[in-house]
Amino acid sequence: MTVRRGTAVVGALLCAALTAAGCGLGPGADVGDVRLTVTREFGAVPVLDRSLAAKESDTVMRLLEGEADVETRYGGGYVHSIDGVAEEQRDGDPYDWFFYVDGVESPIGAAEVELDGDERIWWDYRDWSATNHVPAVVGSWPAPFAGADQPVAVECEGGGASCDEVRESLAAEGVTVASGEPEKAIRVLVGTWDRLRADPTARLIENGPAESGVFAGFSGEGRLELVGLDEGGEPAQSFPPDTGLLAATSRYGGLPVWVVSGATPAAVREAAEALDAEHLRDHYAVAIEDGKSTPLPLEGR
Repeated sequence: MTVRRGTAVVGALLCAALTAAGCGLGPGADVGDVRLTVTREFGAVPVLDRSLAAKESDTVMRLLEGEADVETRYGGGYVHSIDGVAEEQRDGDPYDWFFYVDGVESPIGAAEVELDGDERIWWDYRDWSATNHVPAVVGSWPAPFAGADQPVAVECEGGGASCDEVRESLAAEGVTVASGEPEKAIRVLVGTWDRLRADPTARLIENGPAESGVFAGFSGEGRLELVGLDEGGEPAQSFPPDTGLLAATSRYGGLPVWVVSGATPAAVREAAEALDAEHLRDHYAVAIEDGKSTPLPLEGR
């Protein structure tokens, strides 16, 4: 095949200019592995879980389309169905697909979210009758902390040794905890609920999932108890006093705030000792009792 000299020169110059980004007409250079997870029913039903090599031109949508049968709407920016599971009404309750990038609900569409490598992408198909906005989840641990651009701050509100446990769990994932309380940080609040509820972001949990995205709360006067909510946001189970809570939320679209809490110091210890993938993977939030995690929301109505 004959190649015109001028074309070859232009191609060589273009290749030299784009060496760092990968030369050629393909999708570009590798940017690193990305974890793609697809589930249903608040993470209870696994569908897909793969580590994939992402290219510099990849988006969250493109990554998904390469691994599943995806039907989109609105010009390709909105996922209508994945592998035949589509948005619908079940007994009057709306179901749809939602996605998280490093444990944080994306404020923009999947076709607009570019990948830099090392992200954890989680798609989940769920009932959104209680809320269509769950700002943050714990199920992508060690995200959002590992590799974060923002500092990470542990704020100890009477958590005692539990605060040290949290710091050690973060350090084990290569996370450096910032000194003091940086103004722009991903915050981890550690302490009993009677102390943490003074924080404006944490206190959103008391207003239900419509405000916080957390399907749990605390009830009682003086002697508090952790209450798990079902998919519709209704109380479904009261837990023993020493049951811990691990949850995440945010306020006004800010950075995620994690809550490591419970009604008693023993409950806080339960939560602090469960900061690992074994307890948190693919869960929106969890209640921790005797080292065993119960995913929240609870199944059934």
